[in-house]
Amino acid sequence: MAIYVLLVLILFILIVVISNIKVVPQAHAYVMERLGAYHTTWSTGLHVKIPFADRVANRVSLKEQVVDFPPQPVITKDNVTMQIDTVVYFQITDPKLYAYGVERPISAIENLTATTLRNIIGDLELDHTLTSRDVINTKIRVILDEATDAWGIKVNRVELKNILPPREIQDAMEKQMKAERERRARILDAEGEKRSEILVAEGHKESAILRAEAVKETKIREAEGEATAILSVQKAFADSLKLLNESSPTDKVIMLKSLESLAKVADGKATKIIIPSDIQSLAGLATSLKELVVDDKATNEK
Repeated sequence: MAIYVLLVLILFILIVVISNIKVVPQAHAYVMERLGAYHTTWSTGLHVKIPFADRVANRVSLKEQVVDFPPQPVITKDNVTMQIDTVVYFQITDPKLYAYGVERPISAIENLTATTLRNIIGDLELDHTLTSRDVINTKIRVILDEATDAWGIKVNRVELKNILPPREIQDAMEKQMKAERERRARILDAEGEKRSEILVAEGHKESAILRAEAVKETKIREAEGEATAILSVQKAFADSLKLLNESSPTDKVIMLKSLESLAKVADGKATKIIIPSDIQSLAGLATSLKELVVDDKATNEK
């Protein structure tokens, strides 16, 4: 009988010891109380608490947490009521302050966020509110971070998720945005047409330049051809003179060549021809020779 009692006692002691062995997981912390008062904070690892004296008062996650608060009605400086919902990213940095600093910390953060948002938006007009999200986010984060520091909470980031103005204002904004898009579309079309006209004009300009270059090249080649022909004629004439000089021509030959040149001149379109006296004598000689030949021919026929 005593053995059974001893076994039961040993089993009870084992159960008590095992139940008082605690393992704190990564990125968590346990706030421990001893006899109802704060005792210590357990970090990640294996811990043993004293039975019936120690208890886990709070299990705290040290990860960054995200809370999405429902839309809050706010009024702008120009008396426009809108709905704004916020998202707060926070992290617990002091488990003890978080456990004992404020009752229901998440609800406290929500109320503080709503109050801060109303105060900030109340100093802004509608247009400024819609275009100043980053400024509003920064202001709310600074105010929340300072207030929640006493609760062991650090606010890392605040985002305005949605800003919903009244329906009539939304309709007006949509019409304005539509008109702006249409204006931009017209501007883009006009710029496209302008660019197209510029390209066409540049094409015409380049075509005209190419045609002018072609005409210029043709004239240059024609001029070069004429110059080459003139040079060839001049060279041939010079060569003929050279050969003529080398053959020691008589005055008769020279006068005959002059007569040939005169015939070529006479074939031209000039209305007046000045004939040197030497060539005139040669012309008379040629006429006399012609008559003599004709008379001899007539005598022979008789």
